[in-house]
Amino acid sequence: MIRKAKITDVKEMQKLINYYASRDMMLARTLVELYENLRDYFVYEDGGKIGGTCALHICWEDLAEIKSLAVAENLQHKGIGANLVQEALEEAKKMNIKKAFVLTYKQEFFKKMGFQEIDKAKLPQKIWGECVNCAKFPDCQEVALILSL
Repeated sequence: MIRKAKITDVKEMQKLINYYASRDMMLARTLVELYENLRDYFVYEDGGKIGGTCALHICWEDLAEIKSLAVAENLQHKGIGANLVQEALEEAKKMNIKKAFVLTYKQEFFKKMGFQEIDKAKLPQKIWGECVNCAKFPDCQEVALILSL
């Protein structure tokens, strides 16, 4: 079941996200970041446990980011990640957001969903708002992709 995240989900969400971050597959999230941005997050609940997470973070009047997409290894290849992203995109459409982007190492996954590769320089709100503070900046190998809604 996909639903909006709750306070009680945060520690499991962090464990899942940081599992992949420890393998250099995504950025780690602190508990503070997750609590402060909890309204951005959706979760996939499987048997009372959090098996997936994804956030829709609004960046600008017409731009949002899909971030922190993570699905437990035992639940992968079942469409859960795509469903989480789709749920986030549906919320973006309801909010009249025109474009959604992602920074990822898994560009093929997002290309299958219609995202197209763009130059990171076309995302100045993201680059100068958040990326500049990342330990991987400016040598980040993530690929930027965008989708018109």
